[in-house]
Amino acid sequence: MGSWTHCQSAREETGLWPLLVSTPYGPGRPTALAAVDTLDLHAVLERDWHSYRAFQLRQLAAPQEPRTYRRASNPGTRDPGAPFDRWPGLAAGIPSSLAGADPAAAARTAIARLMAGPYPLPKPHLALVPATRSADIPAVMGWQTEAPLPLLCALLRSWEDRFGARVVAFDGAMMHVSVARPSRDADHATHLALEHVLTGADNINDGTVPYPDYAASLVDSALWSF
Repeated sequence: MGSWTHCQSAREETGLWPLLVSTPYGPGRPTALAAVDTLDLHAVLERDWHSYRAFQLRQLAAPQEPRTYRRASNPGTRDPGAPFDRWPGLAAGIPSSLAGADPAAAARTAIARLMAGPYPLPKPHLALVPATRSADIPAVMGWQTEAPLPLLCALLRSWEDRFGARVVAFDGAMMHVSVARPSRDADHATHLALEHVLTGADNINDGTVPYPDYAASLVDSALWSF
């Protein structure tokens, strides 16, 4: 924790972002940041929402499984998915003027939680990434994942601006993001959860957590994991 905090405080001098990784590995092939710069986030997410909405409607129209075959975690209902029948756009940002909404402090709190919380990051190592901003870390590192890195980094940049988000750790193909200004109410979290779904992350889209429950978990949540 001390080494991470020291590197965080020296970031402007060194140009290196500190990052926790669960296993040491060499960087992959970087994604050109020009691909992030030119990506139309609103247009791409709206396109992906149409695909998600078509899937959602097929799921809702399909006959329900017999009770004996329903998932144990959700035995009596089916996941309704996001409650939008048209693309709602991006969720509103939370003002940066809020007291205590410091992205650097939120990142330190998230690191402490990842190192000493109930589910600590296994065998954490410190990596230093030559990125201009936290959101570009996956692209600069050539993070090895099936996620489309230009879209992911563009969304992370938007979350930086709207919510004070910072990429703080990788655990294999799992990414952890600290959040200085999280959702404060259920309606906002319900809107924001759609952006999380559209990342394609397995832990959100595997069907084990119904959309309303996932959205509720985002209220006051200062650590997002994908």
